[in-house]
Amino acid sequence: MAEAHSAVAFSFSITHEGWDVNFDREVLHLVWASGIRSWKKRLARFKNNVRNGVFPAPLQSLWAVMGIVLALRYANNSFVKYTDIILQYLPGTSYVWQIVSCFILSLTFWLILIYIIRYTFKLMLMYKGWMYESRGGHKVSLKTKLWGLGIKLLSSKSKPLLYSYQGSLPKLPLPPVNETMKRYLKSVRPLMNDSEYESMIKLANEFEKGIAVKLQRYLWLKSWWSSNYVSDWWEEYVYLRSRTPLIVNSNFYGIDAIMLHSTSIQAARAAMIIWQCLQYRRLIERQELEPIRIQGLVPLCSWQYERIFNTTRVPGAVSDKIVHYNDSRHIVVYHAGRYFKVIIYSQNRILHPCEIEEQIQSILDNTEKPYAGEEKVAALTAADRTHWANTRTQYFFKGINRQSLDAIEKAAFVVTLDEVPYEYDPENSKKLDEFGRILMTGKGYDRWFDKSFTLCIGSNGRVGFNAEHSWADAAVMSHLWEFIIFDEAEKSGYQENGHTKGAPELEPPKPIRLQWNLDPVLEAIEKSYQVSLALVN
Repeated sequence: MAEAHSAVAFSFSITHEGWDVNFDREVLHLVWASGIRSWKKRLARFKNNVRNGVFPAPLQSLWAVMGIVLALRYANNSFVKYTDIILQYLPGTSYVWQIVSCFILSLTFWLILIYIIRYTFKLMLMYKGWMYESRGGHKVSLKTKLWGLGIKLLSSKSKPLLYSYQGSLPKLPLPPVNETMKRYLKSVRPLMNDSEYESMIKLANEFEKGIAVKLQRYLWLKSWWSSNYVSDWWEEYVYLRSRTPLIVNSNFYGIDAIMLHSTSIQAARAAMIIWQCLQYRRLIERQELEPIRIQGLVPLCSWQYERIFNTTRVPGAVSDKIVHYNDSRHIVVYHAGRYFKVIIYSQNRILHPCEIEEQIQSILDNTEKPYAGEEKVAALTAADRTHWANTRTQYFFKGINRQSLDAIEKAAFVVTLDEVPYEYDPENSKKLDEFGRILMTGKGYDRWFDKSFTLCIGSNGRVGFNAEHSWADAAVMSHLWEFIIFDEAEKSGYQENGHTKGAPELEPPKPIRLQWNLDPVLEAIEKSYQVSLALVN
């Protein structure tokens, strides 16, 4: 009850003595700061969307076109007729309205020019000849050289944001059925003897002349209104409808830079990696992360980067779904069977590494025991999906279980502070194998396998991650991990004693212990744990 009262920012009451107003200045300040931060992000997102919408042309080009139109308007009488047409629909013909008509005409010309440039760029990206030629050598054809020059000219006028190329990327081409059949038969030929291969040729011909005609028509229709006719189906039927345990059938892991060991202090290393993840998230939110371009020319799709953070996979009876939240101001930390909600923003900024280290150390020093079932509750995310969906619907739909589950699923990501070291020894390869096994499966219940990724921190300061696969290709997570490892090695944010550099500028928010009532769920948790344990072993 005390916690509930402390969470009330404003209260109003009327008594026989009059009316009384109580409010908590600190809570109201936090609400105000949160609102300001939200609106700043919306304005920044709107500005970036406008820039992306006109890319590869810079926004400043509008003012150049405006200047040209104004010059022609007052220097060339024959140009007056174009602005006069617009003036007919404006309230007046004064000098101000003449400027307005020039602006409208400039905007029209500019938008037409923008779309011509964008579609020209899109058509050029459809060229695939560069894929079959050597890089930078004398064997590159004149056609490819001219194409590369054109791409550079069109995209060099403005620095691209993360999503600048999204509107210019060509659609995934739909290959003819006969070409697909040829490639299929070529791929299976080494696996079959002559009689089996002849039989497969007959089946392929029957398919091509039969049901394939109808299926191809459906794909052709979908390819017209979808930029990628296969991605949503791939995500749905390959990943989300799978009922098998995620622990070994979907999730993957990434390992530390084994030749480096920045610090052996677990709290310090955890704080630094958490802080770097948050810096990377800010680059994505501001779209300051430069999109990947093959050979510096051909952009790759950046859409999946949005789902690295604040994302979770929610189980369903038939099919799961991926849920992404626009923002999150906290992470969740698991240690010794307990879950903690850790606020990573204070006074309108991300906490510094030394401040996060204090939070992590307070969790490591906490000696409270787990609630009944809390230690192994994440086993539900590791095992059969339908079992987890039914358990979630029955026991996690309200109350403190719902609140704690929300805290985990809405977190930017999850951190696990393991109580064992991650070891590497060039003379003993089994230690590296064990390193990978710990990151991949842990104990079967100490990673939240539904989250986009879980940071894993060993007791000796080595790190890794466990990531769920359905939300993105592994290359996206690899890009994040490459950024973290390289940035940490380059900047060296540790003191000689192994702790993070700097002194706290404020008292960081204290970690909040998540509450659970899992007594009715113990049997379901144990059932999932036995499944995950069998897979771990």
